[in-house]
Amino acid sequence: MNGGGVELLNAGNATALFHSVDAFLFDCDGVIWKGDKLIDGVYDTLTFLRSQGKKLVFVTNNSSKSRRQFASKFLSLGISVSQDEIFSSSFAAAMYLKSIEFSPDKKEDGKKMIELKENPFLEHDKTVGAVVIGLDQYINFYKLHYATLCIRENPGCLFIATNRDAVGNMTDLQEWPGAGCMVAALCGSTEKEPIVVGKPSAFMMDFLLKKFHVDTSRMCMVGDRLDTDILFGQSAGCKTLLVLSGVTTLPTLQDSANNILPDYYTDKVSDLLQLLRP
Repeated sequence: MNGGGVELLNAGNATALFHSVDAFLFDCDGVIWKGDKLIDGVYDTLTFLRSQGKKLVFVTNNSSKSRRQFASKFLSLGISVSQDEIFSSSFAAAMYLKSIEFSPDKKEDGKKMIELKENPFLEHDKTVGAVVIGLDQYINFYKLHYATLCIRENPGCLFIATNRDAVGNMTDLQEWPGAGCMVAALCGSTEKEPIVVGKPSAFMMDFLLKKFHVDTSRMCMVGDRLDTDILFGQSAGCKTLLVLSGVTTLPTLQDSANNILPDYYTDKVSDLLQLLRP
């Protein structure tokens, strides 16, 4: 194992972790579900944690749904979660714009479709004041062109990224390209770096602290990605638990080139319940 400190979750340290934490922050894709399939044991684990008075917060970089839509997805999988417990990167983008008092007279870029023709010239809206890019399964050249024009030519136009995840589990069968490749395309064409509002950005954690009033030392971030979930938790001073049910594999964790180490790691979320209630 590269470095020291990281521990395989066991009965002893799981009990210590449980008693030292008031709030568990969970990533969703690869932790709670894969695609539209709930990961085994998640329901019982969340139910147990709630019964023990633990706060549950779901912090996802997936920007494809609103908080209401995520709550509906949880319900479709048999889990009742309120919108106030869900913090997605799309919500973070909206909150960021609100926090900087983004002018209601300005606009964000909307959905565009490609229309290439001979010797084309694209007119773009000069009043667009922010381009927000996240996961878009229908990304196309027109959208990239329009966004590039807004960012490069509109004075003061903001370039905001919900996240830079390389890949994601859109289904339980395989990984798919994440928002990171779409953000990278715009970075290439605009020659600018975005304001990132999702994990591991501190903006999301600042909002959580104002909402829940729990010290970060009493929080545990549970995720499947080292460079987003675990880094997000570590940067804020949370305890961190890596689950190997999503993107990160054990060889990746143990790779000597990896310098992001969680406090604990285990195969899946339900291991916590099994260790607490053997």
